[in-house]
Amino acid sequence: MAMRSTPALVVVAAFLALHFVPLLVSGHPNLIPENESDLDGWIVQNMREYNERKTELRTRSNIPGTHFDTGLAAAEDAKRVIRVKQDGTGDFRTVTDAVRSIPSANKQRVVVWIGRGEYKEKVLVDVTKPYVTFFGDKNNIPSITYDGTAAVYGTWNSATVAVEADYFMAVNIAFVNSAPMPDGIRKGAQAVAMRISGDKAAFHNCRFIGFQDTLCDDRGRHLFKDCFIQGTVDFIFGNGKSLYLKSTLNSVANGNGVITAHGRADVQDDSGFSFVYCNITGTGETLLGRAWRGRARVVFSYTYMGNLVDREGWSDYNDSARANTVYYGEYKCSGPGSSSIHRVKYARMLTDIEAKPFISLTFIQGTKWVLPPPNL
Repeated sequence: MAMRSTPALVVVAAFLALHFVPLLVSGHPNLIPENESDLDGWIVQNMREYNERKTELRTRSNIPGTHFDTGLAAAEDAKRVIRVKQDGTGDFRTVTDAVRSIPSANKQRVVVWIGRGEYKEKVLVDVTKPYVTFFGDKNNIPSITYDGTAAVYGTWNSATVAVEADYFMAVNIAFVNSAPMPDGIRKGAQAVAMRISGDKAAFHNCRFIGFQDTLCDDRGRHLFKDCFIQGTVDFIFGNGKSLYLKSTLNSVANGNGVITAHGRADVQDDSGFSFVYCNITGTGETLLGRAWRGRARVVFSYTYMGNLVDREGWSDYNDSARANTVYYGEYKCSGPGSSSIHRVKYARMLTDIEAKPFISLTFIQGTKWVLPPPNL
């Protein structure tokens, strides 16, 4: 049955369309600005708007199409802080003990404030402990360090820190795997600094230090902002769907290096790595990615590529069939390594329309869950 709109209903509809639809509906992506000078303002505006509207949106969660995450809002409202200090003046001396203190089926944001220093631990945040934040001092970043390798633990379990819970956040933390650089002789020398297997995780101003397989971006949606990621071969790998924003990718390869090894294997799998306003630095002749799995999807946009970037850019991992199935894209990148003249034929120089899904916070549905770091 058709109904005529009353003036009041028209006003309400207009208000919702103006204030909520652009924020929450994937058909209206919040595009990252083309001018880098506008980037910081864009980040602040997006995060502030979400945070300020959290309570108001929660009260309207029954509006079709919003699907606001009320669990996240409730967890943030119940935030508590526990402190880790090696000198014993905090609540705990180790990160492991702090994490163990968090109850299973946790429903509140628990900020684990970590004091300065090196914590030689192997840490697991298991699936029963969502809403955990690791927070360090940006002027004296603490590091969590371990030397696990694939030979001892298997690659996946070699991680210094492994996070399997959803809604994890890390701010001003260094994740380090201190195992020696692979020499091509020792078997199982891969060594992971961080494995993120939970959904809706964000890393702000974090460092990931290792050699081969430094960062296992395993699965789920993730944001990496203002991070520093260092390695040699496949030092960002996995089947996550992640946005890397304004981060440095630093190769320390002696010979040939590879930045990404994305693990997408099925055409229906909604995953991929998008690098926006990143900076590729370091040594070695370094590929942007190689096709670890046949449907790998990686895009670099507005990224500075130093002269270490191999002129062919990408590798099919010695499987020519994968050249027909991978999705390797570049969009408005700069620097001596960004030239497309000698790129492999299957590399895509994206149009504005093709690039659009990869240069928006909605690539990871971030408008629904990305929050600014806590103000401690």
